[in-house]
Amino acid sequence: MDLRSKRILLTGGSGFLGSHIADLLRQMGCQHVTVPRRRQFDLVRQEAVERLFEEYRPEVVIHAAATVGGIGANRDNPGRFFYENAIMGIQLIEACRRYEVVKTVVLGTICAYPKFAAVPFQEGSLWDGYPEETNAPYGIAKKALLVQCQAYRAQYGTDAVFLLPVNLYGPRDNFDLHSSHVIPAMIRKCGEAIEDGSGTITLWGDGSPTREFLYVEDAAEAIVKATECYDGAEPINVGSGKEISIQELVGKIASITGFDGRIEWDTTKPNGQPRRCLEVSRAQQEFGFTARTDLDSGLRATVAWYRDNVARSTT
Repeated sequence: MDLRSKRILLTGGSGFLGSHIADLLRQMGCQHVTVPRRRQFDLVRQEAVERLFEEYRPEVVIHAAATVGGIGANRDNPGRFFYENAIMGIQLIEACRRYEVVKTVVLGTICAYPKFAAVPFQEGSLWDGYPEETNAPYGIAKKALLVQCQAYRAQYGTDAVFLLPVNLYGPRDNFDLHSSHVIPAMIRKCGEAIEDGSGTITLWGDGSPTREFLYVEDAAEAIVKATECYDGAEPINVGSGKEISIQELVGKIASITGFDGRIEWDTTKPNGQPRRCLEVSRAQQEFGFTARTDLDSGLRATVAWYRDNVARSTT
């Protein structure tokens, strides 16, 4: 599919991942990219979704909007995270059907995988168990949208595809310690400890869990490639395929930021899922995506963005 002439609706296009997708689409020459803002079109409300589709009549929809956060935010807001993610997606996919959208791309989450899924996670193991408890409501809400995409494809012929991005990081990430994910939280804690002259930072858990991370610009490339080239019913993992422990990760971030103090682990706080690492060969086979940015380079770029855009605004 040549996206340059299509009317594209990108939900969440002003957010972290969405803004990078929007940038890439415009760099490609796409002239008709609509990025709705929540104050005008609250996708939790059905009438707002209806107004959005009536006004813009999209031919392609990329659903990147989500209510998200780290372990703490998931633990504190399980009902909100379930409801808002489920209702936004359900209403949007239904609107895509009724308005005969040519291509619908829905972004899921690695949190949908079972807590003890075999590593690396293969798409076929999504239904092998219950997700990790702290983010299960979010993960299940997103996984329900996969069922909807497949059901609509079977009954209505809707070309709706479902992608499973791994943990993302990079410039423009959320550095709010109350809602951020692990990498921006670590960067901010190290940065503020240096500014304050503190010799210690405290992190949740014991540092033993592993995670996989994908640089946000690589994720945007994968999503656009899938929009152009993939039209299958099966979900596809989007990641780097490389696993790192939280303990090793904070060592990298401390080195890059210049923090040389002590790292304390608060074991009264949850670790989250024990391991996360994806099998990513299907993305390469189906739409030619392979992650290009190594973790060290991506972390350096993220720290530089934090210093230029966040640290200075908080001092």
